[in-house]
Amino acid sequence: MSVTQSTQSTQSTQSTQSTQGTQGTQGTQGTQGTQGTQSTQGTQGTRVAAYAAPAPHAPLERTTVPRRAVGEHDVLIEIKYSGICHSDIHQVRDGWGEGIYPMVPGHEITGVVAEAGAGVTRFAVGDRVGVGCFVDSCRECAYCLRGQEQYCVQGMTGTYNALDRNGEPTYGGYSTHLVVDQNYTVRIPDGLALDAAAPLLCAGITLYSPLRHWGAGPGTKVAVVGLGGLGHIGVKIAAALGAEVTVLSRTLGKREDGLKLGATHYHATSDETTFEELAGRFDLILSTVSAPLGLDAYLSLLKVDGALVNVGAPEEPVALNLFSVINGRRTLAGSMIGGIAETQEMLDFCAEHDLTSEIELIGADRINEAYERVLTSDVRYRFVIDASTI
Repeated sequence: MSVTQSTQSTQSTQSTQSTQGTQGTQGTQGTQGTQGTQSTQGTQGTRVAAYAAPAPHAPLERTTVPRRAVGEHDVLIEIKYSGICHSDIHQVRDGWGEGIYPMVPGHEITGVVAEAGAGVTRFAVGDRVGVGCFVDSCRECAYCLRGQEQYCVQGMTGTYNALDRNGEPTYGGYSTHLVVDQNYTVRIPDGLALDAAAPLLCAGITLYSPLRHWGAGPGTKVAVVGLGGLGHIGVKIAAALGAEVTVLSRTLGKREDGLKLGATHYHATSDETTFEELAGRFDLILSTVSAPLGLDAYLSLLKVDGALVNVGAPEEPVALNLFSVINGRRTLAGSMIGGIAETQEMLDFCAEHDLTSEIELIGADRINEAYERVLTSDVRYRFVIDASTI
């Protein structure tokens, strides 16, 4: 393959050459059983420029990493943009367990198809595409077969900081090119700008999936805890679904933003009267924060049969008094991204409702600075890397 082949983002009109609006679905799983390990996987097709952490807690630096040759069912993606997710920081700094180094983060990837394998039917050169948090799964378990690859029994293959089916490390989107099986690639609708759409590949689906699963819509009251990279997209999507949305944030500093994004109410959790005032109010609460919460206090805000769903993942254990869920038959749950089909559904929904992330576009030389700013909540609301600067 040639990584110098150029396909400009202005080719967005070419994405209409395919009628595969739901091409992310796994409806043809039965014919894909042999595609999980392509004959070219493990073969070093070429090396591409990337930014990687050479060791835990080390600053990211420019390097090159291998990309396999394009297999029969693969697409070569010329990456245009890659979002910075808080989970990138957790993993680079070994917050969630031992990592694989050098580590190239990035699982919020948008770009254009630069090359397609001979067996690719879902995409053509020039198509606008995206890749999210995983690039493979077993394709055979019950969860994969019903489009919930994120819960694959054998474990999904992460876009980075993972080993593929051949035991080779995966490298993410802080790079110029990526080779991915077509079945783990989604189409970016024409109505979405590639830069602002990038965070939807993780943050967007992370919020969309539980909102759909727990039935957010007209007549429901939804609270979003934290108005950050995840939370601000959750507010937008919940409001577009027709729910009455409340933001629960430590202070009122982002109140004006929250109301503009679609929230009806905004409350400061640092004010103890908030929990008295809102007791028993919500059908669904989505916690997007990555710091430990006082779960008992937040569970008290739920109606009978309400659910507190965690999509943020603190590095530390959290405490819980079980009476907080026993009283009111409340549910404490978690949710992890979504499958390929649901991710495509989310993108189409966002295009229909003109929803994207609020972003700050940066050059690759500012990645380390961006990490520090994420940790101090100094971004409104998602950093996105311009891959042309890599």
